[in-house]
Amino acid sequence: MPLLSRSSRRLAGAVLATVAAGLAVPMPAVAQGDLLIAPTRLILDGRRGGEVILSNIGDEESTYRIDLELRRMTPDGQLVPVEEAEANITEKAALEMIRYAPRRVVLPPNEPQAIRISARPGAELPDGEYRVHMAFAAIPKVRPIEPPQDGEAQDGVAIRLVPIFGITMPIIVRKGALEVTAGLANPRIVASDHGEAFAVDITRSGAASVYGDLLVYRPGGSEPLFAVRGIGVYPEIGSRHSNFGITPEQAAAMRGPVRIELRDPLQDGGGLIAALDAVLR
Repeated sequence: MPLLSRSSRRLAGAVLATVAAGLAVPMPAVAQGDLLIAPTRLILDGRRGGEVILSNIGDEESTYRIDLELRRMTPDGQLVPVEEAEANITEKAALEMIRYAPRRVVLPPNEPQAIRISARPGAELPDGEYRVHMAFAAIPKVRPIEPPQDGEAQDGVAIRLVPIFGITMPIIVRKGALEVTAGLANPRIVASDHGEAFAVDITRSGAASVYGDLLVYRPGGSEPLFAVRGIGVYPEIGSRHSNFGITPEQAAAMRGPVRIELRDPLQDGGGLIAALDAVLR
Protein backbone atom coordinates (compact mmCIF):
# COMPACT_ATOMS: atom_id res chain seq x y z
CA MET A 1 0.00 0.00 0.00
CA PRO A 2 1.45 3.40 -0.91
CA LEU A 3 2.50 5.61 1.98
CA LEU A 4 0.04 8.35 2.81
CA SER A 5 1.13 11.96 2.62
CA ARG A 6 1.13 14.07 5.78
CA SER A 7 -2.22 15.65 4.85
CA SER A 8 -3.62 12.22 3.99
CA ARG A 9 -2.50 10.83 7.34
CA ARG A 10 -4.28 13.69 9.12
CA LEU A 11 -7.45 13.07 7.12
CA ALA A 12 -7.20 9.31 7.62
CA GLY A 13 -6.82 9.85 11.36
CA ALA A 14 -9.89 12.06 11.34
CA VAL A 15 -11.82 9.41 9.39
CA LEU A 16 -10.94 6.71 11.90
CA ALA A 17 -11.75 9.07 14.76
CA THR A 18 -15.11 9.62 13.14
CA VAL A 19 -15.68 5.88 13.12
CA ALA A 20 -14.64 5.58 16.75
CA ALA A 21 -17.01 8.37 17.71
CA GLY A 22 -19.93 6.78 15.90
CA LEU A 23 -19.93 9.46 13.17
CA ALA A 24 -20.66 12.07 15.85
CA VAL A 25 -18.11 14.63 14.70
CA PRO A 26 -19.07 17.24 12.09
CA MET A 27 -16.69 15.80 9.50
CA PRO A 28 -18.24 15.06 6.10
CA ALA A 29 -18.05 11.27 5.87
CA VAL A 30 -20.42 8.55 4.75
CA ALA A 31 -20.48 4.79 5.31
CA GLN A 32 -22.08 1.96 3.35
CA GLY A 33 -21.57 -1.64 4.35
CA ASP A 34 -18.01 -1.77 5.75
CA LEU A 35 -16.69 1.14 3.67
CA LEU A 36 -16.30 4.69 4.96
CA ILE A 37 -15.21 7.57 2.70
CA ALA A 38 -14.31 11.18 3.43
CA PRO A 39 -14.98 13.77 2.19
CA THR A 40 -18.36 13.13 0.59
CA ARG A 41 -17.79 15.58 -2.27
CA LEU A 42 -14.69 17.10 -3.83
CA ILE A 43 -14.29 20.42 -5.65
CA LEU A 44 -11.23 21.01 -7.85
CA ASP A 45 -10.13 24.09 -9.77
CA GLY A 46 -7.82 22.32 -12.23
CA ARG A 47 -4.66 23.63 -10.60
CA ARG A 48 -4.45 21.37 -7.56
CA GLY A 49 -5.58 17.81 -7.06
CA GLY A 50 -7.42 16.29 -4.14
CA GLU A 51 -7.84 13.07 -2.21
CA VAL A 52 -10.57 10.81 -0.93
CA ILE A 53 -9.79 8.56 2.03
CA LEU A 54 -11.27 5.08 2.09
CA SER A 55 -11.44 3.14 5.36
CA ASN A 56 -12.51 -0.45 5.93
CA ILE A 57 -14.57 -0.43 9.13
CA GLY A 58 -15.36 -4.15 8.96
CA ASP A 59 -13.67 -7.15 10.55
CA GLU A 60 -12.34 -8.73 7.35
CA GLU A 61 -10.05 -7.67 4.52
CA SER A 62 -12.08 -6.24 1.64
CA THR A 63 -11.45 -5.30 -1.97
CA TYR A 64 -12.98 -2.20 -3.54
CA ARG A 65 -13.27 -1.10 -7.16
CA ILE A 66 -13.29 2.61 -8.05
CA ASP A 67 -15.02 3.84 -11.22
CA LEU A 68 -16.32 7.08 -12.69
CA GLU A 69 -20.00 7.52 -13.58
CA LEU A 70 -22.18 10.20 -15.09
CA ARG A 71 -25.41 11.19 -13.37
CA ARG A 72 -27.95 13.94 -14.00
CA MET A 73 -30.18 15.55 -11.41
CA THR A 74 -33.90 15.66 -12.04
CA PRO A 75 -36.16 18.44 -10.69
CA ASP A 76 -37.17 16.22 -7.76
CA GLY A 77 -33.53 15.76 -6.74
CA GLN A 78 -32.97 12.25 -8.08
CA LEU A 79 -29.62 11.42 -9.70
CA VAL A 80 -30.24 9.25 -12.75
CA PRO A 81 -27.39 7.35 -14.47
CA VAL A 82 -26.27 8.53 -17.90
CA GLU A 83 -24.64 6.16 -20.38
CA GLU A 84 -21.47 7.52 -21.93
CA ALA A 85 -22.99 7.19 -25.39
CA GLU A 86 -25.80 9.53 -24.30
CA ALA A 87 -23.55 12.06 -22.57
CA ASN A 88 -23.59 15.70 -23.64
CA ILE A 89 -20.46 17.73 -24.42
CA THR A 90 -20.03 18.94 -20.84
CA GLU A 91 -20.37 15.45 -19.39
CA LYS A 92 -17.91 13.96 -21.89
CA ALA A 93 -15.42 16.71 -21.10
CA ALA A 94 -15.75 15.97 -17.37
CA LEU A 95 -14.97 12.28 -17.92
CA GLU A 96 -11.96 13.07 -20.06
CA MET A 97 -10.34 15.53 -17.63
CA ILE A 98 -10.46 13.42 -14.44
CA ARG A 99 -7.47 11.26 -13.50
CA TYR A 100 -7.31 9.09 -10.40
CA ALA A 101 -5.32 6.26 -8.81
CA PRO A 102 -5.47 3.56 -7.65
CA ARG A 103 -8.55 2.07 -9.27
CA ARG A 104 -8.70 -1.00 -7.07
CA VAL A 105 -7.68 -1.29 -3.43
CA VAL A 106 -7.41 -4.10 -0.91
CA LEU A 107 -7.96 -2.88 2.64
CA PRO A 108 -7.36 -4.77 5.88
CA PRO A 109 -9.71 -3.86 8.74
CA ASN A 110 -9.28 -0.29 10.08
CA GLU A 111 -6.76 0.58 7.37
CA PRO A 112 -7.05 3.81 5.32
CA GLN A 113 -6.18 4.32 1.68
CA ALA A 114 -5.93 7.60 -0.22
CA ILE A 115 -7.37 7.85 -3.74
CA ARG A 116 -5.50 10.64 -5.54
CA ILE A 117 -7.62 12.69 -7.94
CA SER A 118 -6.65 15.41 -10.40
CA ALA A 119 -8.35 17.31 -13.20
CA ARG A 120 -6.89 19.04 -16.25
CA PRO A 121 -9.59 21.00 -18.07
CA GLY A 122 -8.44 21.93 -21.55
CA ALA A 123 -7.76 25.58 -22.31
CA GLU A 124 -10.34 25.44 -25.11
CA LEU A 125 -13.15 24.45 -22.74
CA PRO A 126 -15.58 27.23 -21.83
CA ASP A 127 -15.74 28.38 -18.22
CA GLY A 128 -18.21 26.37 -16.23
CA GLU A 129 -18.78 23.54 -13.80
CA TYR A 130 -17.95 19.98 -14.83
CA ARG A 131 -19.00 16.96 -12.77
CA VAL A 132 -18.53 13.22 -12.56
CA HIS A 133 -19.52 10.83 -9.81
CA MET A 134 -16.91 8.50 -8.33
CA ALA A 135 -18.32 5.11 -7.38
CA PHE A 136 -16.76 2.81 -4.78
CA ALA A 137 -18.02 -0.78 -4.87
CA ALA A 138 -17.06 -3.72 -2.67
CA ILE A 139 -16.00 -6.78 -4.66
CA PRO A 140 -17.59 -9.79 -2.92
CA LYS A 141 -15.41 -12.67 -1.88
CA VAL A 142 -15.92 -16.02 -3.58
CA ARG A 143 -17.16 -18.38 -0.89
CA PRO A 144 -17.95 -22.07 -1.40
CA ILE A 145 -21.59 -23.09 -1.20
CA GLU A 146 -22.14 -25.39 1.74
CA PRO A 147 -23.15 -28.93 0.82
CA PRO A 148 -26.76 -29.98 1.47
CA GLN A 149 -27.52 -31.23 4.96
CA ASP A 150 -29.03 -34.61 5.64
CA GLY A 151 -32.58 -34.72 4.36
CA GLU A 152 -32.15 -31.85 1.88
CA ALA A 153 -32.46 -32.25 -1.88
CA GLN A 154 -29.19 -33.28 -3.54
CA ASP A 155 -29.96 -32.14 -7.10
CA GLY A 156 -30.84 -28.80 -8.67
CA VAL A 157 -28.92 -25.55 -8.80
CA ALA A 158 -27.69 -23.78 -5.67
CA ILE A 159 -27.67 -19.98 -5.78
CA ARG A 160 -26.09 -17.63 -3.27
CA LEU A 161 -27.17 -13.98 -3.42
CA VAL A 162 -24.38 -11.64 -2.35
CA PRO A 163 -25.19 -7.92 -1.88
CA ILE A 164 -22.68 -5.49 -3.38
CA PHE A 165 -22.33 -2.37 -1.27
CA GLY A 166 -21.30 0.88 -2.88
CA ILE A 167 -20.99 4.61 -2.34
CA THR A 168 -21.10 7.36 -4.95
CA MET A 169 -19.73 10.89 -4.48
CA PRO A 170 -19.55 13.90 -6.82
CA ILE A 171 -16.27 15.30 -8.10
CA ILE A 172 -16.77 18.85 -9.31
CA VAL A 173 -14.32 20.83 -11.44
CA ARG A 174 -14.87 24.57 -11.68
CA LYS A 175 -13.16 26.47 -14.48
CA GLY A 176 -13.15 30.25 -14.41
CA ALA A 177 -14.86 32.71 -12.07
CA LEU A 178 -18.38 31.34 -11.75
CA GLU A 179 -21.37 33.10 -10.22
CA VAL A 180 -24.45 31.47 -8.75
CA THR A 181 -27.47 32.68 -6.81
CA ALA A 182 -30.03 30.65 -4.89
CA GLY A 183 -33.45 31.16 -3.39
CA LEU A 184 -36.22 29.38 -1.49
CA ALA A 185 -39.87 29.27 -2.55
CA ASN A 186 -43.21 27.56 -1.93
CA PRO A 187 -42.59 26.10 1.55
CA ARG A 188 -45.45 23.94 2.78
CA ILE A 189 -46.45 20.94 4.85
CA VAL A 190 -48.03 18.29 2.65
CA ALA A 191 -49.52 14.83 3.03
CA SER A 192 -47.50 11.89 1.74
CA ASP A 193 -47.90 8.13 1.56
CA HIS A 194 -45.94 7.83 4.81
CA GLY A 195 -47.44 10.72 6.75
CA GLU A 196 -46.70 14.41 6.58
CA ALA A 197 -43.77 15.98 4.75
CA PHE A 198 -42.06 19.35 4.49
CA ALA A 199 -41.80 20.55 0.89
CA VAL A 200 -39.82 23.51 -0.43
CA ASP A 201 -38.36 24.57 -3.78
CA ILE A 202 -34.67 25.48 -3.89
CA THR A 203 -33.99 27.69 -6.90
CA ARG A 204 -30.63 28.18 -8.59
CA SER A 205 -29.34 30.43 -11.36
CA GLY A 206 -25.85 30.84 -12.73
CA ALA A 207 -23.04 28.57 -13.89
CA ALA A 208 -22.37 26.61 -10.70
CA SER A 209 -24.16 24.27 -8.32
CA VAL A 210 -25.56 25.15 -4.91
CA TYR A 211 -24.87 22.99 -1.88
CA GLY A 212 -25.73 23.49 1.76
CA ASP A 213 -27.81 22.70 4.84
CA LEU A 214 -31.54 23.40 4.92
CA LEU A 215 -32.75 24.63 8.32
CA VAL A 216 -36.17 25.63 9.68
CA TYR A 217 -36.40 27.86 12.79
CA ARG A 218 -39.00 29.61 14.82
CA PRO A 219 -38.44 33.37 14.36
CA GLY A 220 -35.70 34.34 16.81
CA GLY A 221 -34.96 30.70 17.70
CA SER A 222 -31.41 29.37 17.93
CA GLU A 223 -32.07 25.64 17.48
CA PRO A 224 -33.64 24.38 14.25
CA LEU A 225 -36.98 22.64 14.33
CA PHE A 226 -35.92 20.70 11.25
CA ALA A 227 -32.61 20.26 9.41
CA VAL A 228 -31.36 18.48 6.28
CA ARG A 229 -27.59 18.38 5.85
CA GLY A 230 -25.85 18.38 2.50
CA ILE A 231 -28.53 19.10 -0.09
CA GLY A 232 -27.40 20.11 -3.60
CA VAL A 233 -28.86 21.65 -6.72
CA TYR A 234 -26.76 20.98 -9.82
CA PRO A 235 -26.46 23.22 -12.91
CA GLU A 236 -28.65 21.03 -15.12
CA ILE A 237 -31.75 22.15 -13.20
CA GLY A 238 -32.95 25.60 -12.18
CA SER A 239 -35.12 24.46 -9.28
CA ARG A 240 -35.16 21.42 -7.02
CA HIS A 241 -38.58 20.45 -5.65
CA SER A 242 -37.59 18.93 -2.32
CA ASN A 243 -39.84 16.83 -0.13
CA PHE A 244 -38.77 15.53 3.29
CA GLY A 245 -40.68 13.25 5.61
CA ILE A 246 -41.32 14.69 9.07
CA THR A 247 -42.72 13.29 12.29
CA PRO A 248 -46.11 14.41 13.65
CA GLU A 249 -44.21 16.24 16.40
CA GLN A 250 -42.09 18.13 13.84
CA ALA A 251 -45.16 18.98 11.79
CA ALA A 252 -46.93 20.42 14.85
CA ALA A 253 -43.84 22.44 15.84
CA MET A 254 -43.34 23.81 12.31
CA ARG A 255 -46.89 25.08 11.80
CA GLY A 256 -47.07 28.84 12.10
CA PRO A 257 -44.41 31.49 11.40
CA VAL A 258 -40.97 30.08 10.56
CA ARG A 259 -37.67 31.18 9.06
CA ILE A 260 -36.20 28.85 6.45
CA GLU A 261 -32.51 29.11 5.70
CA LEU A 262 -30.09 27.50 3.28
CA ARG A 263 -26.55 27.76 4.64
CA ASP A 264 -23.09 26.59 3.69
CA PRO A 265 -22.17 23.37 5.53
CA LEU A 266 -20.65 23.90 8.96
CA GLN A 267 -17.23 22.71 7.78
CA ASP A 268 -17.33 25.47 5.14
CA GLY A 269 -18.22 28.21 7.59
CA GLY A 270 -22.01 28.01 7.71
CA GLY A 271 -22.56 31.23 5.74
CA LEU A 272 -26.08 32.17 4.69
CA ILE A 273 -26.94 31.31 1.07
CA ALA A 274 -30.68 32.11 1.04
CA ALA A 275 -33.48 32.72 3.54
CA LEU A 276 -37.26 32.95 3.52
CA ASP A 277 -39.80 33.94 6.17
CA ALA A 278 -43.08 32.08 5.83
CA VAL A 279 -46.13 30.80 7.65
CA LEU A 280 -46.68 27.04 7.42
CA ARG A 281 -50.18 25.64 7.81
